[in-house]
Amino acid sequence: MKRLFDIVISSFALIVLSPIIAITAYFVHKKLGSPVLFRQARPGLNGKSFEMIKFRSMRDAIDKEGNLLPDSERLTSFGAKLRSTSLDELPGLWNVLKGDMSLVGPRPLLVEYLPLYSVEQARRHNVRPGITGWAQVNGRNAISWQEKFKLDVWYVDHQSLLLDIKILLLTVKKVFLKDGITAAGSQTATAFTGNDDDKR
Repeated sequence: MKRLFDIVISSFALIVLSPIIAITAYFVHKKLGSPVLFRQARPGLNGKSFEMIKFRSMRDAIDKEGNLLPDSERLTSFGAKLRSTSLDELPGLWNVLKGDMSLVGPRPLLVEYLPLYSVEQARRHNVRPGITGWAQVNGRNAISWQEKFKLDVWYVDHQSLLLDIKILLLTVKKVFLKDGITAAGSQTATAFTGNDDDKR
């Protein structure tokens, strides 16, 4: 039922939102250049890697040694607006339609975080990752990593179609309120560096 729900809603959303997606793509190209899409390997169901796509929100700015500058320095005001409105996430609907992601589930994080999770935290990969999730409507980037992972695992244990619908409605509310977009004192989410103990 969840997979059928994902296919129907993502297909409908891609059709209805296609003008917004096209306009956003135009402005991303105008403001940030090519490529328009940001592609990155992320762990999905059971930790299996897939290519997640989003609209770009950062410049490819580098330092004198050729290394990318920190996210906070590459994120433009235009990119910040994309993130605050969640327009950067719209291409992810294609990931949902393909089956790499779900509309609702734990957010797909970086592949390099996989060995840093505790056994309990790693349970977040027992379901498909989502465009939005229980952690996103309960603090998003304004809460700690440990709190996010507890909320992710709670979702794994309590998932249902009714809960998914509730999370989607709360997500719309959060987007309009622009609530929890960034962590305190940071333009972007801080990196996860592991737990003090109980690492697997």
